[in-house]
Amino acid sequence: MGKDVTARIREGISPLPGRRCRRRRPGRGEIPSLLFRFCGVGWGGVGACLLSYEVADLCLGKPPLASLPVSATVGDALASLKSCDDNFISIWSCDHSKNNLNSNECSCIGKICMVDIICYLSKEDNLFSPSLVLKSPVSVLLSKVNGLVRHVGPSSSLLEAIDLILQGAQNLVVPIRSNSKRKQLQKSSSTIHNGSEFCWLTQEDVIRFLLSSIGAFSPIPTLSIDTLGIISTEFLAIGYHSPAAAAVGAISRSLLEQTSVAVVDNDGILIGEISPFTLTACDEAVAAAIVTLSAGDLMAYIDCGGPPEEILRVVQARLKERNLEKILDQFIMTTCEPHIATIVSNSSSSSDDELPSPTTTTFSRSGRYSRSSSYSARMVRRAEAIVCRPGSSLVAVMVQAIAHRVNYVWVIEDDCSVVGIVTFYNMLEIFRQNLESIV
Repeated sequence: MGKDVTARIREGISPLPGRRCRRRRPGRGEIPSLLFRFCGVGWGGVGACLLSYEVADLCLGKPPLASLPVSATVGDALASLKSCDDNFISIWSCDHSKNNLNSNECSCIGKICMVDIICYLSKEDNLFSPSLVLKSPVSVLLSKVNGLVRHVGPSSSLLEAIDLILQGAQNLVVPIRSNSKRKQLQKSSSTIHNGSEFCWLTQEDVIRFLLSSIGAFSPIPTLSIDTLGIISTEFLAIGYHSPAAAAVGAISRSLLEQTSVAVVDNDGILIGEISPFTLTACDEAVAAAIVTLSAGDLMAYIDCGGPPEEILRVVQARLKERNLEKILDQFIMTTCEPHIATIVSNSSSSSDDELPSPTTTTFSRSGRYSRSSSYSARMVRRAEAIVCRPGSSLVAVMVQAIAHRVNYVWVIEDDCSVVGIVTFYNMLEIFRQNLESIV
């Protein structure tokens, strides 16, 4: 018993005297839930086995990253985002398409998505020459915040992964353990370095994994988010009638913080949101809408139903008023592209179809509640805000966020005024505080 719990579990030794932990890794596509079935040592053993899981266990079935070298242009990034199934492109210090992979200095230095390009195109200095902007180096899109992307080994523990996320990492770059058959299927376009492919591990992946073992944390998941103190009262917001261009900075910040921008009326009532998770499914034409429309009209523009024709006419007219007609020639004035299939990550530790699909509450722009009993995670996100109440339980909010493929849920009062926001980061803080105590 001189060894710590995690070390004992890794060696197949139960943390309880006289018992052995029957730990196994779930097969491809299998939900790693109900760990007590495998451990068979009571709830203390469940916690111990949970701590014994490695990063590789959460990466089963994940596809290799789409990548670009840091020498690429914004236009290259735009073309890559439109042609691949990923919402994010990893940026590397080397070019994986060239025979320079023997360098040990090759690493992932950041990530970009369509929102980065949209916000960059929406800047005042870039409005008059979008074609030149697309020739800029992709490095102009990279965040100046260090540590958003971190490399970890496949044998790193779940606890280590959570600690890195709480230290500011949004994506953990993990080598994919390959068998001989997989190596034969590797494509030259994959992110391969020194014979290894890589994948992302995100906050959502970790939350999904913890949700599959939520019983081990009882009674914490049943407590309200208010009781747990995880409601953040500092959030980004913009007025419904305010120019959408005024929200560009907030949109960039919300992407960085993995949250959203609330759209409120004069009384602080939540009307909707401008979410990076919605904008990732749009094309670069949204930049023209951002610089011409109000925040309220922009919500209608990016809605998955498509922008009304009258709003498209407003965009065209206002561009002409500002002598920005050339944008009409260089941007295709279309709605959000139907990237429905790309929104879903087939590499999660559990599939969307196997998640509970409770009747959830969404807040519509009319200011009234609407009920949705089967909001598909495979649909492009709408501009409606996903909301809960201060009395909602932690597990209910977790399921709600995962079902809608967002990292946050808005918290509102009975009068629909905004109380704050709950994020995956807030949830992970609670789980981290209790992970070792459940052993």
